[in-house]
Amino acid sequence: MSLTLEDVKKVSRLSRLKFSDEGLVAMQQQLNGIVHWIDQLQQVDTNGVEIFSDQQEQQIPERQDVICDGNIVEAILANAPEKAHDMFAVPKVVE
Repeated sequence: MSLTLEDVKKVSRLSRLKFSDEGLVAMQQQLNGIVHWIDQLQQVDTNGVEIFSDQQEQQIPERQDVICDGNIVEAILANAPEKAHDMFAVPKVVE
């Protein structure tokens, strides 16, 4: 299977891409190369090949969903240049 210049014009119109005449010819060659490669892949015999991965069999480890305060305010503010009321103190930026 190969794409004609009319097929490429239709695809470019549907995808809202504009090409010059030389650009259409270049795009036709590239798309035909892709279609040819797909045809080659379809000819590969995959009988007897095991499935590489099955998404349903994979188990992703989950952590416990535990609410905790952390209680590390002092550690967080240890390197703060200025702090007030257990919070970062920043200069006023709005007047």
